[in-house]
Order: sequence, then C-alpha cells, then structure tokens
Amino acid sequence: MNALAGVLFHFIGGFASGSFYVPYKKVKGWSWESMWILGGLFSWIIVPPLAAWLTIPNFGDIIREAGTSTLGYTYLFGLLWGIGGLTYGLGVRYLGVSLGSSVMLGLSMVFGSLMPAIYYFFNQSPGKHGIDYFFTTNAGICVMVGLVVCIVGIYLCGRAGFLKERSLATLSAEAKSDYNFGVGIVVAIVSGVLSACFNFGIEAGKPMADVANQIWKAANPNQGEFLYQNNVSYVVILWGGFTTNVIWCLYLLTKNKTFSDYTNKTAPLRKNLLLCALAGTTWYLQFFFYGMGESRLGNGASSWILHMAFIILIANAWGVILKEWKGVNKSTYTSIIAGIVTIILSICIVGLAKTLE
Repeated sequence: MNALAGVLFHFIGGFASGSFYVPYKKVKGWSWESMWILGGLFSWIIVPPLAAWLTIPNFGDIIREAGTSTLGYTYLFGLLWGIGGLTYGLGVRYLGVSLGSSVMLGLSMVFGSLMPAIYYFFNQSPGKHGIDYFFTTNAGICVMVGLVVCIVGIYLCGRAGFLKERSLATLSAEAKSDYNFGVGIVVAIVSGVLSACFNFGIEAGKPMADVANQIWKAANPNQGEFLYQNNVSYVVILWGGFTTNVIWCLYLLTKNKTFSDYTNKTAPLRKNLLLCALAGTTWYLQFFFYGMGESRLGNGASSWILHMAFIILIANAWGVILKEWKGVNKSTYTSIIAGIVTIILSICIVGLAKTLE
C-alpha cells in the first residue's frame, strides 16, 4: 500500500512539474524574464514557507537550530539547482515543452538517482543504498532496468526532436516559434546536470526533515513516516534557487529594459499576473508531492526516477496536446509516441522494484 501511495504522489508531483510551463505560454506581451521572475516569487519565496507553516508547526525553529553545515550545503545545492531551473525555462523556450523536458529531466534523472548512491557506497549511512545495491539485489537490478528503459524512451523523444528540426522547412511560422535545436540542446545539457542538485539538496537537508519527522511521530505514534517532513528542507533549498534566478532575471530586465513590461497598457496585466502566480505555484507543488512520495518510498533512486519519469511523461503529453508536433511527418510523430509509451513502461518497472524489497 505504501508503494502504491508513493507512486500516486509522484504522479501528482510529476503532473504539476510537467504542466507548470503551460500557463507561461499563455502570457501575452511580456518578456521571458518578466514572467519568470514573477512566477519564481511564488515558487521560491511565497509558497514554500506557507506550505511549511501549514504542515510543520514551528518550522522556523527547526531551521534556526540546524547546523551551519546542514544549512550551507542545502543552500549551496539549491543555488546550483537554481541554475538548472533557470536554464530549464530557456530549454523549454528553444526546444519546446516536449523535447526540452525529455532531455533535461532525463539527464537530471540519471545524475540525481545514481550520484547519491555512489556517495553512500563510500560513505555508508543507515537506510541509504550504495551503488552496489543496484547490481546485487533483485529490487536494485529492477530499478536499473527501469532506468535503462526510461533512457531508451528519452532517446526516442530526442530522435523525434532531430526529425522535427529536419522538417521545419515545411512547418508554419507559428509552429517554428522560438525553436532552436543547437542553442537549446546546450542549454538543456547544463540544465539537466545541475537540476539533479535538487535531490542532493534534499539529502543535505535531511537532518532538518528528520527533526520534523521525529516531532510528528512523537505526537502521532505508530502512524508511519511524516508525509510532509521535507517541506522544511524545501524552504532552504529554494532560497538558493531564488538567489540564482533573481540575479539573472534582474540582469536581463535591466539589460533588455523590460521592467516596462509591468506597466505596458497593451498587455493584459491582471491575466498575466494570475498566469505567472499559477505557474509558480504549480512548479512548487511538484516538490510538495515529491516529499509525500518520498516519505512512502524512501529518498532513494526509485523516488527520483519515478518523479522524473512522470514529469517527462506529462511534459511530452502536453507537447502533443499543445500541437508542438503538428505538421511533422509520420515517422517523427511515431517516435515521440513511442518515447512516451516506453517511459510509461519504465515507470511500471521501477514501481515493481519496490515490491521486490
């Protein structure tokens, strides 16, 4: 039952992450930096402490009493993840929701799931799996098979991107939009690698989550693990993400003289504000539900792979719904659909692994 609940929570989190950029695509008359920083205020500053306040009494005390090393590393990984999140928006801009998310989140999935296991192989810790776990146990081997299958699905989605670029000459100007494969793929690689730092931030902030978990378990004995324990860690991680993004966006707003977007009378100000708030809040919800899924499955490779796979799945589904592949030839469309189906298969395999433990 815990495994099923964990998969469900990861699906909801994946749906939120795979869908967050859709409201941004409806913003009119604003530059990318204008809408990104406004949505980010909700993602990083407003919603995280609100969620922590609603779920963890006196969460501020837990942060204040945490060790300097815990806070420092949690913030640092959030800072690095912030660069990944920043370039994620650019990657989606240049590659589209479907292809951009596949490449970036695929890389994040691989690095985020395996690097902690390599660390714990050399620095053993109770309840943590080393890299040997994935080659010496049935459950670990099953996880690795699921990871490989997901990589195949990502490859198929990437192949669809190459085929799409080749057929751009036959597409309309609207379908081409900002699509730029060369620039987009470089941005996507940077984003994918650094986005994995969010999982490292969760590991670094685990002492704070453990305190929240212990307090809750003392008040609610024999009721399992605290679903919302990671909400206190998210506050610090997202401070780091905010730092990176606000510096870059303020630079762009100044350089491009786009502060005027907020006073542009030809743009639908109220609608744009609401869309950015919706996008930012939806972005945060991925972490909220990831924490719930992690509390049921554990903060290991299975949780991270499931989370990333669901995001890739939903992002690609949105790509089809938003007609990002409209006008491409049959082989291109077949490739993106095959990629989606393969990723669904990988989710099933990783979910099965939890039943083998």
